[in-house]
Amino acid sequence: MGVGVGLGCAEFPFSGASAYWRWIDMCEAGGVDSIWQTDRIVGPQPFLESMTTMAALAGHTRRMKFGMNVVSLAFRDPVLLAKQCATIDVLSEGRLLPAFGIGSPLAPEWVALGVDTKTRGRRTDECLEIIRRLWREESVDFSGAFYKLKGVTISPKPVQPDLPMWIGGSSDAAIRRTARIGTGWQAGGDPPAEAARVVAAIKAAAAEAGRSIDDDHYGAGFAYHFGNRDALAVRRAMDAYAKRTGRDATHAFAIGDADTILARLAEYVDAGVSKFILRPLGGDDDAILAQTRLLIEQLLPRAEARWPKRPKVTTDQ
Repeated sequence: MGVGVGLGCAEFPFSGASAYWRWIDMCEAGGVDSIWQTDRIVGPQPFLESMTTMAALAGHTRRMKFGMNVVSLAFRDPVLLAKQCATIDVLSEGRLLPAFGIGSPLAPEWVALGVDTKTRGRRTDECLEIIRRLWREESVDFSGAFYKLKGVTISPKPVQPDLPMWIGGSSDAAIRRTARIGTGWQAGGDPPAEAARVVAAIKAAAAEAGRSIDDDHYGAGFAYHFGNRDALAVRRAMDAYAKRTGRDATHAFAIGDADTILARLAEYVDAGVSKFILRPLGGDDDAILAQTRLLIEQLLPRAEARWPKRPKVTTDQ
């Protein structure tokens, strides 16, 4: 099982578009597996909107895949989102990695958009079914509690014949949702031990449902920094994480040298995870670029050597 290391942004950490594209170009040239954008719509912190960012990445890059980590479905219209994903997949020649979730109950979008948080699970389930069917079927009828469709078609369909549908979340409902309809699972802030529990639970639930999810379709993420915890950007990020989640920040950050970050990857690999979204911590454009360069030069070659990617074996019918 090969390991794929991608990079992601939560808040927009750059001074502007020029610095962002310098970062993307470095990732594209340096062998980074994929780029991920956290989904936020409202709030005082700077965040790029996920779907427009994916569209821009489709035009700017040629090799890397990219995804949203993760789109909160209750905040979006499922027909429009299905169309956006299909369009981006076509224009990127099959490099979109869509990932979906129900959204944090603490997110400010619920109030801003007038959506009841108590409905988020049911809305998400309806959205997932609508999107999946629109990607695959010529005409979709749907009658749910929140969405109703009659003879709806989108064209062109995604380039990927089975466009991935990764699901986020570690609750029992998220586990059942992933097992029933997902093609992969993306952890939130889960430490390795919790990720191992969720991976095992998804595999068991999928087997009960008569499905299977590829072993290399389980993902996790954490922030990293080559250096020490005294760096201002690290202290701010860890304090903000603890304040936002009420959880110990240690497991969500890997601070040290390449050995430290590689060891954290290994903990997750032992838990059944092989796809990663790492967030470089730095106080300005140059710091983010420097952290990314260190990852490309010091970590990626060692990760590839330790967990080489193997071509998937296909059987001709």
